Amino acid sequence: MFRKTTLAVSVLLALGAQSAFATNGLAPTGLGQTHKAMGGAAAGFATSPMSMATNPAAASFAPDGYDVGLEIFKPNRTATLKAPFSSTGADAEADGNGDEMFLIPEAGYKRDMKGGLSLGVVLYGNGGMNSAYDQGVPFDSPLGAGSFGGLPGTSTGIDLKQVFIAPTASHKINDNVAVGASVNLVAQRFEAEGLGAFGPSPLSATGFSIDPTKLTDNGGSKSTGIGATIGIQGKLSEKLSAGLSYRSKVSMGKLDEYSGLFPNGGEFDVPASTTAGIAYQATPQTLIAADVQQIEYADIAAIGNSPSIPLPFGADGGPGFGWEDQTVYKIGVKHQLNDGLALMAGYNHAENPLSSEITTLNVLAPAVVEGHLSLGLEKKLTPKSKLTGTYVHAFENTVEGAATLPPPGPFQWMRMT
Repeated sequence: MFRKTTLAVSVLLALGAQSAFATNGLAPTGLGQTHKAMGGAAAGFATSPMSMATNPAAASFAPDGYDVGLEIFKPNRTATLKAPFSSTGADAEADGNGDEMFLIPEAGYKRDMKGGLSLGVVLYGNGGMNSAYDQGVPFDSPLGAGSFGGLPGTSTGIDLKQVFIAPTASHKINDNVAVGASVNLVAQRFEAEGLGAFGPSPLSATGFSIDPTKLTDNGGSKSTGIGATIGIQGKLSEKLSAGLSYRSKVSMGKLDEYSGLFPNGGEFDVPASTTAGIAYQATPQTLIAADVQQIEYADIAAIGNSPSIPLPFGADGGPGFGWEDQTVYKIGVKHQLNDGLALMAGYNHAENPLSSEITTLNVLAPAVVEGHLSLGLEKKLTPKSKLTGTYVHAFENTVEGAATLPPPGPFQWMRMT
């Protein structure tokens, strides 16, 4: 009995490596296709109504009109369960790409009013996370299917989507400087399946959750919240502009169907972020821009709390994914070849927010990518319209670790015995 219990716990300790394509943690590399093609740099200059999504003061400098975009996002997520703790006794690679492709929309509209006032609205997907491992892997068990999760024919994974609608106003203090603010109306949807490894089992009636009926396989759960973004943007000289924006933390409503998974009875808030940027018109045809963004993941209980906190899932102050704050560096260039065509390129880099000590739970959210290369082109169709195309390549990155157990419970107690 001791050996079997130890082996079941060791399944979690043996999650050895994970690699995936993602973005900047849960956040996109940039907002707006032109900005995305330039590595995400956006805070220090305005190019379209979507510039307001990063810095609301950009409304004073962006052209009037609307901007509509659609991103096709195709990430690759894998995890490896190390031998001898996989059910086969050999290294077992788990493919997390049950959902292979995602469509992420964006749209913006802006209009100048009287007295230096500009009004607009942007809608965009703020990112999220998805993984879908077939047949219960990576929470598989050498004790046999169903003994510790990994039920036959089931999949394991999570799906998180966040959408922002942001009415925006900006005011020009003078010809060179503007301040702006947005009200962020946020909606999100979360779903988890196949997390039976953390729920009831032959060894425990409750597993590692305060409420195993609100832990997994409850379909989609939705919540909403309201936050704000403020910003300033201006021209420092004929060739140099700069900007600074701050997006507040958004306190979201509880995800009631998953109150036994996330801390504080289903709390999953949106982190605050600060972005500073500059843009330099090196030549009449060439613009160079750079941003630095700080995303405060550690301040969000569901994202920042350690997975090894000695409390069950769903408890007040309970375990989360254990992410650290993330600093993102973005740089890009836009070169106007002629009146009708511009080319863009950029690079985006940030250290992944998770460490080798927390690989177990983060198999579900493998946000380990650090570098992104972007390319784009902008084709003028008419004096008032243009078509923008962007390609972003995320370089593969791998995190290896012995992982950590979930919070102490019957499995760990029996192992220690």
